[in-house]
Order: sequence, then structure tokens, then C-alpha cells
Amino acid sequence: MSLLAVDQLVMQFGSRLIQKDISLKVEKGCIFAVMGGSGCGKSTLLKHLVGLLPPASGTVTYDGVDFWASDDAQRNALRSRLGMLFQSAALWSSMTVLENVCLPLARQTRLDAKQRDAKAREVLEWVELGEFANFYPASLSGGMKKRAGLARAIAAEPPLLFLDEPSAGLDPISSRRLDDLILDIRHRTGAAVVFVSHELPSLFAIADDGIFLDADSKRPIAHGCPRELARQDVHPTVHAFLHREVPPPAAPAATEATP
Repeated sequence: MSLLAVDQLVMQFGSRLIQKDISLKVEKGCIFAVMGGSGCGKSTLLKHLVGLLPPASGTVTYDGVDFWASDDAQRNALRSRLGMLFQSAALWSSMTVLENVCLPLARQTRLDAKQRDAKAREVLEWVELGEFANFYPASLSGGMKKRAGLARAIAAEPPLLFLDEPSAGLDPISSRRLDDLILDIRHRTGAAVVFVSHELPSLFAIADDGIFLDADSKRPIAHGCPRELARQDVHPTVHAFLHREVPPPAAPAATEATP
């Protein structure tokens, strides 16, 4: 049974279709990439998967449990098994880094205050922020904020992590450092990771599998490991994306013949 399974998901706001026909599976320990150009619905898909937005149709199941068919208590129990790193890191500015990381431990575990403090400090050491436990987010660089957000996401050691553009806004060295941390966390905890990205170095370095969302057809047009897709004869849009080429023009709409 897959850790996460999505079947025929449709994302739609009112009459505006975002994406349709989305099906995917994520197994334990897999790092799964959600790829595609800007505006295709990558981050919106993540919000559907973590329970922030309900789909127009289709199913999202965790260990065989249908998330959107569950009651509130079941959904909350499922959410407690998920970790989330938002693109902005979304740290509470009024709390220290340590206090931010302690939040999921207070909500999702039975650890007492002393145990939560010790666990949070341990996780901050994993992301090389142990010396910054008592700093406030405003004092951190962009890369440090991402690592602090990642520490908060993994503090309770959930089996599934969701990362929204983890490398966005980072310099190449900081981005590579974050990629290495994600691989290390997978090694330490066995967690599966679903991440949104259009950064080719990250996609090629850490993703085992993935899906490519197309903004024109509004459906997935490729599925597989980014490194393998780059070597295959795939859809021209996917090829252009993975090789940093100008994408081919969209096919013109059919017109009626002039009598």
C-alpha cells in the first residue's frame, strides 16, 4: 500500500480549471518532484495534498485512508503525520527559532517541555542551526530561514514531508546545501518527500520520481525520474524544461474552413 496515492484529482476554482487527471503514488522513502512551468498549479497541488484545499473531484489517500472522505478527527490525525515547509518558511516572527521548532512537538507528541526542548535542539543540529536556537527569524539569512522551517517540518519525524519551492531565492551553494540536508533527513528518518520545484540542479540531484504539470493542456504530460526524463524522447515541453530551452509554440486552435 502506497504512503500517498492520488487518483484522478481535479483542481478547479469556480469555472476555472487548474489541472485535471492527476494520479500519482509516493512510496516510503521516495523523493517525489512536482515539476512544471510557472502558473501550472504546482503549489496548488501541494495545498490539495496537505488538506488546505479540497479537490473538485478525485481522491487523496494516506495508507489507504481517503483524506477528503474522512471526518474532522480523522483528517486531523492524518495531518499530524505530515510535515510542511512553505516557500516563505512561514516562521513565527515573535518566536525564537527554538520556539518555532517546538510547536509541532507540542501539538503532535506527548513529550514534556524538557523533552521538547531537547528534541528541538537535536533537530536544529541536524540542519546546522544549533547555535541559532535563541535567534529570532528576522536575524536569519534566507537560507537559514529555510533550514529553520525544515527543522520545524521534521521535528515530529512525520513519515511524509511536503516542501514548496525549498530552493527558491537561494544562491547555488545554499541550494545545494539544502538538497544535501533533504537527502540526509531521508536517510535519518526514512521519510518520503514531495517537493515542488523548477530548479533543475535540485530536481536532478534528489528526485527519485516525479510528475510534470502542463499549463496549456492542464493535465500531467510526463511521469518519472527527472534524470531519466531528460534522457528520453518525451513531450517537447518537458524536454525544453529539462534542458533549459525555449519551449515550442502551442499548436494553433483549429479554425473553420472559409467557404
